[in-house]
Amino acid sequence: MGGASAGPPNHLRADEEPAALDDVDRLLLDRLAADARITNAALAQAAGIAPSTCLARVRSLRERGVIRGYHADVDPAAVGLPLQAMISVRLQSDARDRLHEFLGLVRRLPAVRDVYFVAGADDYLLHVATAGTGALRDLVATLNEHRDVAGTVTSLIFEHIRPAHGV
Repeated sequence: MGGASAGPPNHLRADEEPAALDDVDRLLLDRLAADARITNAALAQAAGIAPSTCLARVRSLRERGVIRGYHADVDPAAVGLPLQAMISVRLQSDARDRLHEFLGLVRRLPAVRDVYFVAGADDYLLHVATAGTGALRDLVATLNEHRDVAGTVTSLIFEHIRPAHGV
């Protein structure tokens, strides 16, 4: 497919209009991105609004799809998955109508942490974490056995640094 323009199922397209956000919304998002466990009272105080207003604004941001969820940032090495990689996946040129089949496979693979549908020479980037080189090799082999995969390129991640800023 090499950078096909068809979007993945069940996701907003990049060319859709962004949600209308004011300065307070952006401040709330920035604080939540930095610390999703911040209390509503502390969030409201940081934004200079009443706690009830803060709660309503955060609820609205969730309902509009601006806030997609809250997640724990788990260190893969701490749970026995010290080897991380990015796997570039190029699909067969006739796979456009079967993206859901490939995504079904990817969703069932426990090593896959994030999936990115991208433009360019490749179609997907997969962020994966495994117990070691053998598990990574098996994962890549599983991907390459799928009928719609034309090829993969694996890049090891030596270090993942999350920026200090939020949004």
